[in-house]
Amino acid sequence: MKLASLILALLMITGTVTAAPVRVGVAGLTHTHVHWILGRADRGDIQLVGIAEPNTALAKRYLEQHGLPMSLLFNTLEEMLEKTKPDAVTAFGSIYDHLAVVQACAPRGIHVMVEKPLAVSLDHARQMQRLAEKHNIQLLTNYETTWYATNHKVYELLQQNQLGKLRKVVVHDGHEGPKEIGVNTEFLEWLTDPKLNGGGAITDFGCYGANLITWLANGRRPRAVVAVTQQLKPQVYPKVDDEATIVLEYDDMLGIIQASWNWPFSRKDMEVYGATGYSISDNRSQMRTRLEGEKTERIEILPERERPYDDPFALLADVVRRRIKLPPFDLSSLENNMIVMEILDAAKESSRSGKKVKLKK
Repeated sequence: MKLASLILALLMITGTVTAAPVRVGVAGLTHTHVHWILGRADRGDIQLVGIAEPNTALAKRYLEQHGLPMSLLFNTLEEMLEKTKPDAVTAFGSIYDHLAVVQACAPRGIHVMVEKPLAVSLDHARQMQRLAEKHNIQLLTNYETTWYATNHKVYELLQQNQLGKLRKVVVHDGHEGPKEIGVNTEFLEWLTDPKLNGGGAITDFGCYGANLITWLANGRRPRAVVAVTQQLKPQVYPKVDDEATIVLEYDDMLGIIQASWNWPFSRKDMEVYGATGYSISDNRSQMRTRLEGEKTERIEILPERERPYDDPFALLADVVRRRIKLPPFDLSSLENNMIVMEILDAAKESSRSGKKVKLKK
């Protein structure tokens, strides 16, 4: 072995050499979760190389806010991909646009992470899945609740059988409503459009519960789905639902998803009940648990998870570099989120028909 190669090998073994950051492009700026990546501290794991957004005024506002140069901006996704050659792209446009992002990236071998949910419909999701598999790219979905330490502690308790056999999961997600909390016009326009978002609260917040329950159920699909949607504020949201309750029926457990644009306060919490105990994630860091034999609940405050499990873009970097492989039915994984899309499509059909929808085996 040549001396230079030997030195490089030794440095890699000792961890002295740091891999080059993953080159990441951003497709769209109209989803305000994009501030997550634009304002992210430089951790050395990713390099933002380009942003595709035709709305120059919006781009200028956001880039100035985060101290980023306008030289990052491109008018089209294709131009950004050709000129910057990213390793991965994060999608922050409408949910309807996710398919087009994968159609552009997959043939070029560019990995993709989309904001939740995976797609606007099961049909779009299946097209995206075929492209990802054909071109051997990673296709991840990002949810805020993926990074909650409490949710992962509950999962561990369940896997360790400390809660007993899983019986019921109740997930609450939502806020006062996108208009009420003051989301910007560019976001509100597509978020309240049934074509571009796939629905209202049922899509925006119903996906969280479907994702978490699928994970807790180790990738099992429900046998049937029942959903009720309402327009409690038709004068504010005339085109989409603002309230949704989805019930997932399994052979031996029940999942209940409550998605709302009508909560008096923002909330993202989860209740998990087993045969011998329960655990409740109140928020990102606080949880309450009561196990068999205990007379009262135990309250825990958890620290943030360790890298790369504390941040979507750190995870994306490690998956792209093949430093980690996602476990089966991981919260970010394609297989989990394909089931999420089955659930959401069945829920929308149940709401339309007023009937229970059985999932095809």
